[in-house]
Amino acid sequence: MANGLRDRVPENAVHLCVDMQRLFVDDTPWRTPWAQRVIPLIARVCDAHADRTCFTRFIPPAAPGAAAGEWVRYWNRWVELTGDRIDPALVELAPDLQRYVPPARVFDKTVYSPWACGGLQQSLVASGIDTLVVTGGETDICVLATVLGAVDLGFRVVVVTDALCSSADSVHDAALKLYRDRFGLQIETVELDELLDGWR
Repeated sequence: MANGLRDRVPENAVHLCVDMQRLFVDDTPWRTPWAQRVIPLIARVCDAHADRTCFTRFIPPAAPGAAAGEWVRYWNRWVELTGDRIDPALVELAPDLQRYVPPARVFDKTVYSPWACGGLQQSLVASGIDTLVVTGGETDICVLATVLGAVDLGFRVVVVTDALCSSADSVHDAALKLYRDRFGLQIETVELDELLDGWR
């Protein structure tokens, strides 16, 4: 389910890996069952481009009341996963990805989108980056927010379809169809081998 690369990925592109944390890999209420299956594929991108990799991490508030607006209701539903309740190690990257930092960098966020706080965007723009290669999870939530925000900001977006994961196949497949069919002019969907061959 990929439309392929339009042209080669520039050398200075950034691999943006979304929220591959123990919170979603370990045995928690948010465990994404097939995250472990895609980590080795994500690691192949990191092996080739560790110095061009940025990881995002989703950081829960200390308590529901520390969140803003409708996020308070959300965190009241997931109060057992707020910062005061969980093991702090759960917000760390999955163990097999931690070894890439440094040279890979980590950007924390408190909402689905990594663009809300501005730090990631400022860093990329300051470095002259115009192309993002996206992996991680979940395809239909934080990856979706990441990808659509990147489109709005004018980045070239390359989504690596077999290096994404979600909690349910149906919504994962629906999100990939959305990327390919509705946003095909602005989002390139590609499988890992083609990505690695096109980004050297």
